[in-house]
Amino acid sequence: MCGIVAYLGENNAYDVLIKGLKRLEYRGYDSAGIALIDKDLSIFKKQGKVNDLETTFSGKTPHGKVGIGHTRWATHGEPNDVNAHPHYSSDKNLAIIHNGIIENYDSIKKELQQKGHQFLSETDSEVFIHFIEDIQKNNKCSLDEAVRIALTKVVGAYAIVILSKDNPDQLIAARKGSPLVIGIGAENNEFFLASDATPIVEYTKNVVYLNDEEVAIIDKTTGINIKNIEAIEQSPYVHTLDMELEAIEKGGFDYFMLKEIFEQPRSVADCMRGRLISEKEHALLGGIRKHFNDLVEAKRIIIVACGTSWHAGLVAEYVIEEFTRTPVEVEYASEFRYRNPIINKGDVVLAISQSGETADTLAAIELAKNKGAIILGICNVVGSSIARASHEGAYTHAGPEIGVASTKAFTAQLTVLYILALMLAKEKNTITKNQFLELSRQMESIPDKIKQVLDLNDEIEKISTLYKDVRNFLYLGRGYNFPVALEGALKLKEISYIHAEGYPAAEMKHGPIALIDKEMPVVVIATRDSSYDKIISNIQEVKARQGKVIAVVTKGDALIPSMVDHVIEVPPTHEAIMPLVSSIPLQLLSYHIAIMRGCNVDQPRNLAKSVTVE
Repeated sequence: MCGIVAYLGENNAYDVLIKGLKRLEYRGYDSAGIALIDKDLSIFKKQGKVNDLETTFSGKTPHGKVGIGHTRWATHGEPNDVNAHPHYSSDKNLAIIHNGIIENYDSIKKELQQKGHQFLSETDSEVFIHFIEDIQKNNKCSLDEAVRIALTKVVGAYAIVILSKDNPDQLIAARKGSPLVIGIGAENNEFFLASDATPIVEYTKNVVYLNDEEVAIIDKTTGINIKNIEAIEQSPYVHTLDMELEAIEKGGFDYFMLKEIFEQPRSVADCMRGRLISEKEHALLGGIRKHFNDLVEAKRIIIVACGTSWHAGLVAEYVIEEFTRTPVEVEYASEFRYRNPIINKGDVVLAISQSGETADTLAAIELAKNKGAIILGICNVVGSSIARASHEGAYTHAGPEIGVASTKAFTAQLTVLYILALMLAKEKNTITKNQFLELSRQMESIPDKIKQVLDLNDEIEKISTLYKDVRNFLYLGRGYNFPVALEGALKLKEISYIHAEGYPAAEMKHGPIALIDKEMPVVVIATRDSSYDKIISNIQEVKARQGKVIAVVTKGDALIPSMVDHVIEVPPTHEAIMPLVSSIPLQLLSYHIAIMRGCNVDQPRNLAKSVTVE
C-alpha cells in the first residue's frame, strides 16, 4: 500500500530518497517523510505529497549518506504530520518505515505503555519500533536479533527498514506479505531498498527479492546477510531486472494513465509475442507446463482476484466455459477466504493481480493451496509474492503501470487469459481447427484495432465535455461486454469521483431503470454480436425515459446511430475477444471527464496502486 525506499552508500541520501519517493508515490500519497543520519538521526515529514515534503524542507536536510523514506496510504491514524512516517523509537536512536499492518499492535501498545513508553502518533508502525527497541534493551541483543524476535510476536503484514543512529553504516530490513527489493550498486558498497524496482532501476539492475519472514542486514562493509525468522542463514539470490528507465517516465504525456492507455497496442502485442502464432497453430504459455495436465483434467477452475483483475476474470469465465466446457467460478479474493469455500483436490485456482502483491489474493492463494488446489498466477511484476506463491503461472509483460487506475494491465490480463483458453481448448479438442485459427488470427489483429480506437481520442474528448458535470452514470453491456460495463463504471468512479454503476443490460429493468431521466447518461456497449437485437431493445427502453445514450458500436452499424445521442465506433471483432477493443473507449472517456473535472488521474484520492493490506 505505502511506498518505502532506503539508501546506504557514498552519495547524498536525500537526493536518492526524494527521487525514489516520487516514483513510488502511486502506492500512497497521504503524507511523506524521510530520516537521515549525519551526526544525529533526523526525521523530516509532512502531510500531503512528496512535493510538499520537498518544498517544506528544501535546503534544511543534512547531507547524510544513509537514509530511509516513506510515502503513506493511511491505515491506522488519519493523514497528518504526526502520523506520517518515519517514526522514532522512544530514545530517538532508531527510526522505522513500514508498509503493511500490525493486527495485534493494540495489545503490544498497552503492554509497552505499562513499561513507560509514550507514543506520539496513532499508528501501528510507531508501536512496532518501540517494541523492537524494548526487546533489544531487555535482551541486550543486536538490533537484527531484536527485529527477528519481534517478528515472531507480531501478527500482520510488513515490509520494514530500520535506521540506527548507533550504526550509520547499516540498515535492517524485513518483510512478510508486503514487497521489498534490495538493489546492489556497482561498487558493492552501495545499496538501494524499495517496495518495487522503480526507484532502483536508475542505479542498478542487480537486485535481491526478500522472501517472507526474512531479515536482511545490509552493511557497507559486509554486504547483504539474510536470516529467516528461525535465525537460519539464507543465501541471497541476485536477479537481473528486466526494466528500462524509460518505462517509468511519462514520455511526453501529461499523465501516466494516458501514456499507458496509448501503450496498449504494444503491450498486447508483447503479451502475445512467441505465445500465439496462428500460422503455426501455436498457443502456449511457457510458464504453465508442469501443471498443464492438471488444468486439462480439472473439473473446476476458480478465479480469484480484486477490482479490475476481477473484471478480467469475469471475461475469462465466459471464454473458458464457452471454448473448453470447463466450469469456472469467479470469486472476490477478499470474500473467498471468509466463507469457508469448497475446494477439492485437483481444482485449479487462477490468481490474477497486476502487482502480484494484493493481500486478499495472496490470502486466498494460501487457503486454496492448503486445501490441495493447484495455483496458477497471472501477474505483471516479476518476482512478486503471487508469482512466488503460485505453483506456476504467466507474466503479462505489460511493463510498469504507474497510474493507479489500471488500463494496460487489464488488457494484458485479458490477453493471457485468452491464450490460456485457446491452449486449453486445443488440447481438449473442444474447438475445431477452423475455430482455433479464426480466434488466433483475430487475436493477432487486436493491436492494430486498438490503434484504430485510439485514433478516436479527440472525438471521445468532445463527448466528455458534455458530461463532465453530471453526478451519475450507468453502464450497460451483455454477454462478453457485461464485464466491460463493470470495468468502465469502475474507471469513472476511480478517477473522476462520479458515481457510476455497471449492469447486465437486461437487469436494467429490475431496478436501475428507476434512475433514468433526461439527466442520466447511459453508456451502452452495443457491438454487433449474438445479443445485438436484445441490446437494441434496452437502448429503446432508455430513450423512452429520455436518458442520454453514448453507444459503443461496431463500425458500419447503420441502425443504432439513429437511435442514440452519441456513437463511438470500434472495428469489427469476434465477440469473444471484443472486450480487448470495447474497453479502450471507456478508458478514454473516463480519463477526459476526470481531467476536465480537475482530478489527478494518476493519483486518485483515497486509492493506492498495490493493496497490500486486507
